[in-house]
Amino acid sequence: MNDWNSYIEKQKEICKEYDSLWNPINKDLKVGVSTDLNSDPLNGLRHNSEDGTTGWFIWSGEYQEGENFFKPICAEHLLKIKPKVIKYLGLDIGFRFLIGKENYEDAWFDKKVK
Repeated sequence: MNDWNSYIEKQKEICKEYDSLWNPINKDLKVGVSTDLNSDPLNGLRHNSEDGTTGWFIWSGEYQEGENFFKPICAEHLLKIKPKVIKYLGLDIGFRFLIGKENYEDAWFDKKVK
């Protein structure tokens, strides 16, 4: 599945499962990603979108403070790098997801996200 539209129904299913409104992103906008997306666990967090971004930040391993931790990439490009996260990108602002070892996956609303 390397077509963006093939993930729309899965996004809606994930939103229903985690009691989120389906809030799809524009695939042409930017996602902030860490340099390494191959370590465990893989995390995602959605803030309000601003300045041509989706509001999504995705990282693997330990989160690090600093302006060089996240690099902007086009959301559609993320489909080629990490297709397993695309199904979560319809979750509403304030949601997080975590993908870990042994097929562990979870998503939840974080009240602290503004």
